[in-house]
Amino acid sequence: TRLAPVRDEAALIKAAVLAALAEHDLVVVNAGSSAGSHDFTADIFREIGTVEVHGIAMRPGHPAILGVAQGKAVAGIPGYPASAIITFDRLIKPLLARWQGQLPPQRPTLSASLTRKVLSPLGEDEFMRVTVGKVGDRFVATPMERGAGVIMSLVKADGIVRVPRFSEGYPVGAQVTVELLRTHAAVEDTIVATGSHDLTIDILADYLRRRHPHLTLSSSNVGSYGGLLALAHGEAHLAGSHLLDETTGEYNVRYVQELLPNTPVVLLGFVQRTQGLIVPAGNPKRINALTDLTRPDVVFINRQRGAGTRVLLDYRLKQAGINPRQIQGYDRQEFTHLAVAAAVKSGAADCALGILAAARALDLDFVPLGEERYDLVIPQSFYESALLQPLLTVIRSAELRTAVARLGGYQMPDLGHILHSF
Repeated sequence: TRLAPVRDEAALIKAAVLAALAEHDLVVVNAGSSAGSHDFTADIFREIGTVEVHGIAMRPGHPAILGVAQGKAVAGIPGYPASAIITFDRLIKPLLARWQGQLPPQRPTLSASLTRKVLSPLGEDEFMRVTVGKVGDRFVATPMERGAGVIMSLVKADGIVRVPRFSEGYPVGAQVTVELLRTHAAVEDTIVATGSHDLTIDILADYLRRRHPHLTLSSSNVGSYGGLLALAHGEAHLAGSHLLDETTGEYNVRYVQELLPNTPVVLLGFVQRTQGLIVPAGNPKRINALTDLTRPDVVFINRQRGAGTRVLLDYRLKQAGINPRQIQGYDRQEFTHLAVAAAVKSGAADCALGILAAARALDLDFVPLGEERYDLVIPQSFYESALLQPLLTVIRSAELRTAVARLGGYQMPDLGHILHSF
């Protein structure tokens, strides 16, 4: 039974729990299990019964509470989405199965190669969300953002990998057991994309699913450079890239040649986009050029090393004779255009370098600095594979072109055209 939400007042929550106990064998309180000023669950359980456990060596879900009240089981689970779901999955579901004389449902598993190094959290088992796909003849698992409040990691995850406490974690390439949240067949029908973040990749994934419901485009954001390295290591089918060669002014060609020298590759045109400074609505601090980033009253937020936007920023700063050390916030990093835009929206930063579409998505102002090319890098063997043919058809479709145009800040003169074959 799912009961109506109750305001953060101890007396109201206590009354709701007592009323629920009269008619149920187990009462679970969602949120309020930590130790903050408005976290009342543990104190309420102690008033009406006993707390047997408060805090479990797991992540997410550390503040979980298990107790007994009125001869019934009570539990408190954290309010953060990932914590709530993982805690319910690991503690509550097995309890319900045991009461009914059943074994907990067993999810299918598979062995996959980890695409990133993962460190073990100190003293806690971590249930890490991953995306999974089959690239060539092996399965690869890519760790997702690990915060307890990262809702999209639950939406996009294909499986869960347990990182044991007191271990050193896993190195890149380690074989790990993935507890699947989707079927094995669905994982085999997954196209693995990586590299630079762009909003158009999410739109592409949406239109692919509309036309071909059995296919999934799973993307992870590791920056343009990281995406090309992933292709070199056989960890993805394609990568988005916008790496500028400072010498020639060309995008991506030199980097593909250097990082994938022995791999036949197709450089597929995708979009051209407007890069610039993302600032709050109304641009209250009148930030109009890169030179304004050196002002003491301006706080910047940057993209991660290896991101094409970071490469572009460093190139433009060098052109302008600006030392990055003069910029407050240069070392603060986020992994997507929407993440830096959200930092500006929340007031955590005054400015970020990003794309016009991200600024528009959050109703922010934008100071354009120039256009750049965002291409898809695809190994020839995957470009010709049956798995990618539906995706290529969607890329070249009129409906995708229309949807991207609605975002603003994009031009598509080379959409779906082969720019180079290496």
